[in-house]
Amino acid sequence: MSANPQCEQNPFYENVKHLLAEVKKILNIPDNLFEQLVKPQRVLHVGIRVKMDDGSTRIFNGYRVQHNNARGIFKGGIRFWPDTSMDEVKALATLMTFKCAAVGIPLGGAKGGVEVDTTQLSRGEIQRLARGYIREIAPIVGPEVDVPAPDVRTSPTIMGYMLDEFEKVRGRHAPGVVTGKPECIGGSKVRGIATAQGGVYVFEELKKKFGWGKNLTIAIQGFGNAGSNAADILYRLGYKVVAVSDSKATVINFQGLDIPRLIEHKQKTGSVANFAQAQTLPSDECLKQPVDVLFPSALENVITKDNAHLIKAKIIVELANGPTTMEADKILEQNSILVVPDILANAGGVIVSYFEMVQDSYGFFWDEARVKEELHKIMVRAFEECWNKKEELGVSFRLGAFTLAVERVIEAIEHRGRC
Repeated sequence: MSANPQCEQNPFYENVKHLLAEVKKILNIPDNLFEQLVKPQRVLHVGIRVKMDDGSTRIFNGYRVQHNNARGIFKGGIRFWPDTSMDEVKALATLMTFKCAAVGIPLGGAKGGVEVDTTQLSRGEIQRLARGYIREIAPIVGPEVDVPAPDVRTSPTIMGYMLDEFEKVRGRHAPGVVTGKPECIGGSKVRGIATAQGGVYVFEELKKKFGWGKNLTIAIQGFGNAGSNAADILYRLGYKVVAVSDSKATVINFQGLDIPRLIEHKQKTGSVANFAQAQTLPSDECLKQPVDVLFPSALENVITKDNAHLIKAKIIVELANGPTTMEADKILEQNSILVVPDILANAGGVIVSYFEMVQDSYGFFWDEARVKEELHKIMVRAFEECWNKKEELGVSFRLGAFTLAVERVIEAIEHRGRC
């Protein structure tokens, strides 16, 4: 079990709290009400005992944070990541509350994580870890309480393990306990690409607003689930993706990358590096390329005060959670770079998770066209509402979206008599 001190301030969590403090000034929120917006309702830290393949036992730190359920049951992913900490999970849970509110779906915010490097574990050890985690948090989750989903380095397969273990613990069928699971056990179509698809829908609405065509150059930082799917969707729509990066390298071809072949190359080699039809550069070079649109699609805090001035893109669409620090945000705004905030741009995942919850509750499942149609409706409406709030207040897109979300959460808190 690695040490991950909780006493140190987490810059990601500080960014989220700072943003809420900015909204507090705009809306003149009283201190007692603001406290409910910042502090989570429940925090759980567990030790997960896992029998390793060599017969030894290891204990992994696991977390579940339930931030606010005024608008609906808690909802949020689970990540298996070596740098996961309680403060990181608090930040992500807080973002989930306001993400759901910003796009107008009736859910609250939660998040979970396990401090682990899954590249060092066997498939059997990962399964035992997943089952151990859901056993530990089982008393506080369930289809009518808190519904987890995949996040960084978790997958539909891992959700399947958790579903199975939860049903063993509870002794009943409960397909709605997690979303993002395989379709054969109650998952929804489109869920695997939902974050990327939602981000592309928002990008296309922005494009319409400015009257742009498809002759735009695009860079995608991060080539995991969200990044690779966004690249693939954009490529098939006829856009020119010219730069892509993962943790090991950036590949560039200003004539346009062949995304299907690049995905195949990454699957075979484990990295985008040395793709035959492109120039290979260090991983951090992706952010600096002279493109029209940048999609940060990996982890938080990748655009900072140290590199924000190097960004040449005109538009940033945040597919990752919290990729931009508050200091970087100010630099980008000063440089007239429009940022489509994470709580709007990457909401496609939780929206289709919401659809999965609806489908599970009725035992009636939609086809791919229906899921995409409903996702498109919500993303377009949310884009317009967040944009209009930004224009009304004369603030950044991020601050406009957060202000709208906070107003909606406060409305629910007041109607419940919690203040």
